[in-house]
Amino acid sequence: MFIGIDVSKGHLDICARPIGRAWRVTNDEAGIAQLLEELAGLKPTLAVLEPTGGFEVPVVAALAVAGIALAVVNARQVRDFAKAIGRLAKTDTIDAAVLAHFAEAVHPEPRALPDEETAELSALLARRRQLVEMLTAETNRMRTARPDRLRKSIYEHVRWLRRELREADDDIDQNLRKSAIWREKDDLLQSVPGVGPVLSRTLLADLPELGTLDRRQIAALVGVAPLNRDSGSSRRKRVTWGGRAIVRAPLYMAALVAARHNAVIRATYERLVEGGKAKKVALVACMRKLLVILNAIIRDRRPWLAQPPRVSG
Repeated sequence: MFIGIDVSKGHLDICARPIGRAWRVTNDEAGIAQLLEELAGLKPTLAVLEPTGGFEVPVVAALAVAGIALAVVNARQVRDFAKAIGRLAKTDTIDAAVLAHFAEAVHPEPRALPDEETAELSALLARRRQLVEMLTAETNRMRTARPDRLRKSIYEHVRWLRRELREADDDIDQNLRKSAIWREKDDLLQSVPGVGPVLSRTLLADLPELGTLDRRQIAALVGVAPLNRDSGSSRRKRVTWGGRAIVRAPLYMAALVAARHNAVIRATYERLVEGGKAKKVALVACMRKLLVILNAIIRDRRPWLAQPPRVSG
């Protein structure tokens, strides 16, 4: 039995395969309790839903507590699946049916629910990203704002955003230091030249699989693994796509720094550029190499040790 759940602010649309049953409950405490009662009789193998900006959190938590195997899947992957099976129309009921069909056909791997501390850190980091985006936008507006009264208003907002950003950083620091495990992992990650607090904390909150997967799996999960696009005799360029954009952005900035200040990453970058690779391609390769290094450091719980200098003959 496979369950698809389409989540919206006001209600949950549910579909069960292969019996084809569909129903709706409210997205509140009473509706979720009703859903759990229905699922107890169906004994589902797997439930699948998409992230919806936080509206899915209560039902995800309830399903996890009830011991129901659950996968929160990428919305684009499900939409591509819907197109592949010819389900081009889109309603809440249809979306629930597509999710149930996706669960039955693909069998996505169930993921454990993040613990309360990880969820809190993830929320704080999301708020920090929002503040940075607003601060960047307002700073750009201030440069061209007219008249002076409008410019002054924007300036005051910029000052407020900067204070909020400092407070967000303080909250993240406090949460990080409350956990001995997180402190250890943060110190391990930041021991690598080029890795700062933003990347370290993003990895801790938004890439909990770090240290548990092999190098190919972790690169594919983040979206920095080159993928084949061959067909017949055609051999096209490998490209990277998909994965967790929320992790790739700070990883890109860290790779830029590491390409200058980390001897191992710099050597990789220079070798690829000298070999004729485009600078962006070389930088993506550096992102992948840096991620693999960080994965191994967390797996082995050993800090960064720079390679010894080569001794010429």
